[in-house]
Amino acid sequence: MPCIRPVSDLRNNFTDISKEVHETNEPIFLTKNGYGDMVVMSLDSFEKLKFENDIYFKLKEAEVESASTSKRYSHGEVFNDLRKSLEDKVK
Repeated sequence: MPCIRPVSDLRNNFTDISKEVHETNEPIFLTKNGYGDMVVMSLDSFEKLKFENDIYFKLKEAEVESASTSKRYSHGEVFNDLRKSLEDKVK
């Protein structure tokens, strides 16, 4: 169940809100005049969410690219190319 609080709690109960977002790793939804206004979350939770979104975006890009070509690479081909690239950078 999401935690929903009035935006005034941010001013009046900041310490409680901070403690809750860090302990639960869940966002708190703040309302203004009964309507959703903003979300407060810990920095760790935000960074994790952003990382996951970046991963999903890259997977979607790969899916679109794979639909546009019939060329496929084996595990060995991919890792051999990566090793060669890394070796070239070290030299």
